[in-house]
Amino acid sequence: MLYHLLFPLHANYSFFNVFRYITFRTIYAAITALLISFLLGPWLIRVLRSRQIGQTIRLDGPESHLSKEGTPTMGGLLIVLAAVIPTLLWANLTNHYIWIAVFVTLGFGGIGFVDDYKKVIRKNTKGLSPRRKLIAQFALAATAAALIYMDMGIKDTVLIPFLKNVRPSLGFLYIPFIILVIVGASNAVNLTDGLDGLAIGPSIIAAGTYMLFAYLTGNVKIANYLQIQYVAGVGELTIFCGAIAGAGLGFLWFNAYPAQLFMGDTGSLALGGALGTVAVMVKQELVLALVGGVFVVEALSVIFQVTSYKTRRKRIFRMAPIHHHFELEGWAEPKIIVRFWIISIILALLAISTLKIR
Repeated sequence: MLYHLLFPLHANYSFFNVFRYITFRTIYAAITALLISFLLGPWLIRVLRSRQIGQTIRLDGPESHLSKEGTPTMGGLLIVLAAVIPTLLWANLTNHYIWIAVFVTLGFGGIGFVDDYKKVIRKNTKGLSPRRKLIAQFALAATAAALIYMDMGIKDTVLIPFLKNVRPSLGFLYIPFIILVIVGASNAVNLTDGLDGLAIGPSIIAAGTYMLFAYLTGNVKIANYLQIQYVAGVGELTIFCGAIAGAGLGFLWFNAYPAQLFMGDTGSLALGGALGTVAVMVKQELVLALVGGVFVVEALSVIFQVTSYKTRRKRIFRMAPIHHHFELEGWAEPKIIVRFWIISIILALLAISTLKIR
């Protein structure tokens, strides 16, 4: 029945002819996501506060974060709802790319929800064990990878940024590659979520960038002109990305410094999983490392820190992820956040330039 909400109206009523256009539906999906965020945000904050569902601060983190103890968390519920509902309203629901994206978003959001629940209700700062979390993530990503791999419209080739005719075919290895992209993106966003607005800003920028990629990849004329792989039907993901961007902006209204609401793992895992899945389906997998460069650096800082300490008993950074290092260096939290946003914008522009510089 959801299919009969908005998109099909253009076939029966000339007044709704604008519903044919992906650009129109993307704009209104983003606006709908914003409205949902603004309407549900204050209510969700009140509910979380009344039930004392607040953030538990790790004792081994920066001392300045202790003042954030008790700030409502699990705000990722707002992001997921504000992204999925407009997608179901404005997208063509006969399009299987939309359902894969929604499946991953809800699935990874569910894993994050369980993790947040354990942290908040049981007051366990570690939450869901890393082993169980990874098993669940790999299982969901493997399901999505299988669905994508079986789709005849998506080839198993990988576009190398800035190189014109280098498109290696991975064959069956494309499945583990997809899994790595989705799980890696999800955990990278999760590690970045440590300051007010730090993770959601680059997520909005990445969603906006992939909104453009999805539209171009799904348009046969433009795709052929730019010499990128055309994927029939993938243009509908433009609407999904628009909804993600709108939901992110709405959440940022409450998450901006000083935050009234934290996204928790519910939001960060869902956002990362969604971005990774879209990157695969629009055939811009490796470009995600450039668009989400801030996420990559955050994740690598943790990997390098742990590896260095285990092998040499020495730390590279004062604290990892790297945003904590800058905090301990004396940078004010808003300065770190805004500078990371600026870097994300620059990286997004570089990523878009790969469409022509090859």
